[in-house]
Amino acid sequence: MSVTYLIGFTVRPEQRGRFLKLLNGVLDAMRHEDMFVSATLHGDPSDANHFLLHETWADHQDVLVVQLKRPYRAAWHAALEELLATPRDISMWQPLRSDHNEN
Repeated sequence: MSVTYLIGFTVRPEQRGRFLKLLNGVLDAMRHEDMFVSATLHGDPSDANHFLLHETWADHQDVLVVQLKRPYRAAWHAALEELLATPRDISMWQPLRSDHNEN
C-alpha cells in the first residue's frame, strides 16, 4: 500500500535559495525512481520561509531501506541542520480515497 509523507520545513531566511536548490535536485532525481508516485512542494503564502512537501511512494519499507540512502540525497541531508530554523515536522499517512479532475 502506498504511503504519503507530509514534511514541514521552516527555513532560515538566508538559506532559502540554497534550500530550494538542494530540494529541487532531490525532487528532480527521485521522480525517476520506480517506487515514486508523486510529490508536491507547497509554499506558505504568509511566510516565504515555510514549506510543506507532500510526497507519496508505493512502499514505506522501500523508502526506509532504499530511497533514503540514494546518493543524490547526501548533500541535502548533510545540509539540513544549516538550512532549517527548526527540525522538520514529518508525519506519515495512508490513502483512504483519491479524487482527480477528469477534464
